[in-house]
Amino acid sequence: MNLQFWKQARPLLWMLAIPALGVIYTLSNRAGLNVYSLATTMDDKTPFVPAFVLPYSLWYPFLAAVLIGLFRKDPRLYFRTLSALCLGLVTCYVIYFVFQTTVSRPEVPPGPGWSSALLRFVYANDMPYNCFPSIHVLTSYLMIKSFRPFGRWARCLILLVGTAIIVSTVMIKQHVIADVAAGILLAEIVYLIADWALRQTLFRSQGDAREGYALSEDR
Repeated sequence: MNLQFWKQARPLLWMLAIPALGVIYTLSNRAGLNVYSLATTMDDKTPFVPAFVLPYSLWYPFLAAVLIGLFRKDPRLYFRTLSALCLGLVTCYVIYFVFQTTVSRPEVPPGPGWSSALLRFVYANDMPYNCFPSIHVLTSYLMIKSFRPFGRWARCLILLVGTAIIVSTVMIKQHVIADVAAGILLAEIVYLIADWALRQTLFRSQGDAREGYALSEDR
């Protein structure tokens, strides 16, 4: 029974591509020859709310939970979403290497509060680069787009958490509004590409199966 379970769950190992691709993020997360700022007056007026670091920090568990749930409920949609996510990550990394952007961070409020401590940890472990498009926005938006197979309350929870993560990117000054817009636009594009690629793969595999069946009939 355990062996059967692991055979069925083996496609979940493809999720390891996410942290594997994260190595490229680390390599590109630094200032290049030219670094640009896409901040606008609207970004300057956006409030700085350290408490939003909590949903921001839920990003990895959120992705893992939704992808595992997708695999259980709709394996085909799981592969489509994961493929779109990985394609989006690669696209982001290419952009970071050729068009590096940065964001101006405010001073973290002093004191022992949990939000300030957690935000200091985030700032210390993530340089203020690799901003456009936002990977947090790209991936969270993909989770929201793929929540169809879940029940009503699960969809509401995914929408709530995903939206909170997206909003948090500007509320803790990790990103500017342009980064959010680009992340959503990129998510829509890679989602369509992943759907097309999956359909082509299924069409070819079905065609090969039909051809093999016809050959066996001729014999």
